[in-house]
Amino acid sequence: MPLDPQCIFCQIVSGEAEASRVYRDPLVTAFMDRYPVTRGHLLVVPNAHFPSLASLDAQYGAQMMAAARRAAAALRESDLEVEGVNLHLADGHAAGQSVFHCHLHVIPRYSGDGFGLRRPFGRDRTTRSELEAVAEKLRPALAASLTWS
Repeated sequence: MPLDPQCIFCQIVSGEAEASRVYRDPLVTAFMDRYPVTRGHLLVVPNAHFPSLASLDAQYGAQMMAAARRAAAALRESDLEVEGVNLHLADGHAAGQSVFHCHLHVIPRYSGDGFGLRRPFGRDRTTRSELEAVAEKLRPALAASLTWS
């Protein structure tokens, strides 16, 4: 898939836009997030334009995760005193995706940093029958679209 000249992440990948790159290989690029949640927050993006997780080629996705794993290890080994790492991928507007070029956030965590994902208050535990009803709806779609190795 080619780059989209209107996409800021494609512009970063092509070198047309500034970024503080930390890693690049034939499939992915990692760079510092311009609006970091915590010190050391970086993004891993495919070097081709995939607007959503569903459109992401599996080879690019695997390399994104491999690069994120290496970035997390580098963060922990650095002198940033990282205590943990979150990986976050927002897919779609309702999930908080603001740049529609699939990307993976690598967010270093520090005690008391104030960042976190929270469940809504008032949620009751879901029953097994409710879980099975949803699972039954998903199984055919997954069986038709995925091949497991």
